[in-house]
Order: sequence, then structure tokens, then C-alpha cells
Amino acid sequence: MRLEICPYMLKFASPAGTSRGILTEKPTYLLRLYDERNPEVYGLGEAAVFPGLSPEADHRYEYKLIELLANVAIGRPTDLSRHSSIQFGFEQALRDFASGGKRLYFPSEFTKGEKSIVINGLIWMGDAEVMQQRLEEKIAAGFRCIKIKVGAIDWEKELDLIRLIRRRYSPEEITVRVDANGGFSMDSALPRLKQLADLGVHSIEQPIPAGNPDLMRFLCEVSPLPIALDEELIGISDMERKREMLDYIRPAYIILKPALCGGFSGAEEWISAASDLGIGYWVTSALESNVGLNAIAQFAATLPVEIPQGLGTGGLFTNNFPSPLRLEGERMHYIPADNPGNAPFDTLDWKH
Repeated sequence: MRLEICPYMLKFASPAGTSRGILTEKPTYLLRLYDERNPEVYGLGEAAVFPGLSPEADHRYEYKLIELLANVAIGRPTDLSRHSSIQFGFEQALRDFASGGKRLYFPSEFTKGEKSIVINGLIWMGDAEVMQQRLEEKIAAGFRCIKIKVGAIDWEKELDLIRLIRRRYSPEEITVRVDANGGFSMDSALPRLKQLADLGVHSIEQPIPAGNPDLMRFLCEVSPLPIALDEELIGISDMERKREMLDYIRPAYIILKPALCGGFSGAEEWISAASDLGIGYWVTSALESNVGLNAIAQFAATLPVEIPQGLGTGGLFTNNFPSPLRLEGERMHYIPADNPGNAPFDTLDWKH
């Protein structure tokens, strides 16, 4: 077996506002795995590293990819427990290769084009006018679950956006999720959670920074609003630690980003631990290209989750790859005839 890697810089069509700043580009790495006797058939994956969020995103990252490449060539396993995004990409490549290099990572009714999945509409951070415009666009497009990222502008203006929704739509008509990305202080968290609960918000992701289990546990106990853990899951690879953390904090939900929580195998461990404790979950993408997004959508379609998933649409980047995923309103479909095959990837600058 042989593995090759290709660095690729994704370019945002418009600057994307997050609680960590404004993004105009994001690096990622493609992986392709093949038998050297038949290199035209290969498994494709994406090591979707996220600088500023992925713990492994440092100057040693490419060395780990080279180590994996070398170990594949000699049949030696590689410890990827601290390299979630590489685990994510390598699992994709393995699954794709096993299915004949057809980009079928999790074959199901979804990949046959017989089933769709519902996703939320994401409102990126921006000034109040821009966020309101994006909100109008999402609702007009047919989204009935809206996720709003908060923490970039004045809190009252962010509340005003939710008030605007509630003046027009009840919680039964439009579900509102909020993602604070750890942006609240402990002093501000409880009053803000109460305000959001009064507006019929469904849940909030990561209200305070990760790494404060005692404070997060307290918030989960007293919050009038269901709390979902997101960044809190990053960096925990041991199954026992996963169970202990969830049992201690007891959130209402966990957010599964396979590129950040140990790949698909890591996500499945989190699901097992959460299900044993009666904790809900949904799957979210994390600014992957259409390669990783395709795999995540296929994974999400196999899960017994009725509420909307938090998947991207692939429309953020100007230099994204062709995709078999299509949106009709809030429903994501897989169109088998639109599977791009190998052509978009054969001419990339692969390194071996």
C-alpha cells in the first residue's frame, strides 16, 4: 500500500467571522491511498486541520503526515490519538479504498439518492445588518432550524436578531440554536442564558471556554437553556475519560465534529458514551472542503438522529471541489450521478 498527501489552501468567498477572528483562508490536506499495482484506484480523504482549534495544528503537523506515509509503505501502524484531523482523513481514505475508490464512505439509502438529511442554516458572525440579511436569506431558502454564532458584536444587537425571529416565528415554526464558541465569561453566562431561554432558543453550544469542568457542570445544572458541549470534546481520546467527563458535566447534548473529536471512530465512541447517559447529539462539519463534508454527510445519514444536523453546504470557498451533495431548502441530498470521480484530484500536486 502507498499513501500520498497534498496540501491545499481553501479560499473563503467572503471573510468568515468567528469568535477567534476573521478567516480568509484555511489550510487542509488531502490523502490518497492506493495499491501500487493499481494506482488508478485510490481512496480519498481529507485531514481537515483547523489552526487555532485543532491541538495538533503546529509546526510538527506535516512531520506526522510524513510518518503516516512512511508507515503505510512498510505496513506499520501509526499512533494518531493526538492527531484527530489526520485520523479523520486516514479513516476516509481507508473506507474509500475498501469500497473501490468510489467516494462511498458510508453506503446507505442516502448515497443511493433515496434519502435526504435535514441541516440547520448557519448565520456567520458579522455586523448586525449583515447578520440580518443572512438570516432573511436562510429563512427564504426554507431553513427551519437556524444556528447563530454570537460573540463578535454587541450582545444586545445579537439578541435583537433573535427577537426579530421571534416576532415573526414561534419556536415551533423556527428552531434557533446559538453557538458561543466559549465566548461568555462565567459572570455573563447565566444572565445571557436566561435571556436566550426567554426567547425560546433551543440550545447553546459551549457557552464558556473549554477546560473548566467544574464551572461547566454548574452551568449545566442551573441553566434554563439546554447546553451542548463542543470544544470541550477536543483532545480527549481515551474512552474512559470520555465517559467520565460526560458523566461529570452532564450536558444536554454533545456536538460531534469528526475532524476534531478523533475521526469517525472517535465520534462513535462519543455517541456510545452519550447514549448510555441519555445525552443527545448531532453532527457538525468544521470548515472542511467538499471531500470531508461528503464523508461527514454520509456518516450523519447513518445515525438515528431526527433533529437537524449542523453540516455546511460547501459554498464558503471559491476553490472547493465538485460535490455530489445538493441542497433543496433545508434538505441535503446525495446525487449519485454527480459523483466527480478522480478527475478533480488526479492533477493535484501529490507528495509521496
